[in-house]
Amino acid sequence: MYIKTIDFSKFSSIKVGVPIEVLMIERNDAIPTDRMVIGHANNLLVSATPPPLMMLSKDFSFMELEDDILTIGCATPTGKILSFAKKNDLAGFEFVAKLPGSLGGMVAMNAGVKAYEVFNILEAVKIDGLWVCKENIEYGYRFAKLGGIATEVRFKVQKGFDKNLLQELKDVRSNQPKTPSAGSAFKNPEGDYAGRLIEAVGLKGLSKGAMQWSEVHANFLVNNGGGTFEEAKYLIDLAKEKIFEEFGVRLQEEVQIL
Repeated sequence: MYIKTIDFSKFSSIKVGVPIEVLMIERNDAIPTDRMVIGHANNLLVSATPPPLMMLSKDFSFMELEDDILTIGCATPTGKILSFAKKNDLAGFEFVAKLPGSLGGMVAMNAGVKAYEVFNILEAVKIDGLWVCKENIEYGYRFAKLGGIATEVRFKVQKGFDKNLLQELKDVRSNQPKTPSAGSAFKNPEGDYAGRLIEAVGLKGLSKGAMQWSEVHANFLVNNGGGTFEEAKYLIDLAKEKIFEEFGVRLQEEVQIL
């Protein structure tokens, strides 16, 4: 293991943050229990004083296909997974298109598009060095209680990559802003949409400094250049407050705030 200084204003998808020392974990390292693991920072909003952080190194970026079992390291980028699935004609991975980040981040939040989620297709997750079947993991809409550090994921695969489904799911995400963001800021409350609620209380397009509730999709907090953690947090807190006052709905963040 080794220390790497990561500038989150460049590394994170929302382009907010400062340089922070992150412990990089290599294969066969004993994984510390006093640090928080992060992925490729695609759903993170990192303050200047986060908890101690660690990240899986490139040692955990791999894919091994043997018969109908595919094992993928949790540091593997989603783009690499999609390319592999296309090349090997593997069904079930079409939804990975346009999902940013790494597999570990996807598993930790059960990422997906509409009804297509990563826990639908995985078989087991290696957590703290032990394989755990998905039936023994509590998971649901945009959450998974792993109870430790995931390093590898095992899939039982079958042939039949669906190019039509791939295009359909790409089109679903075509209404998302191109400006730097951390993806959806809030989880959709049951029976409703966070974007609709943000728009309903008049916050769509509202700015605080360089941060803004997107005019393209209200549930995306975007950085127009040089935005700060404080500006982002202000807009998130404002949306939660106004929506609770107006509708009695307590929004839950999908973006992780550290």
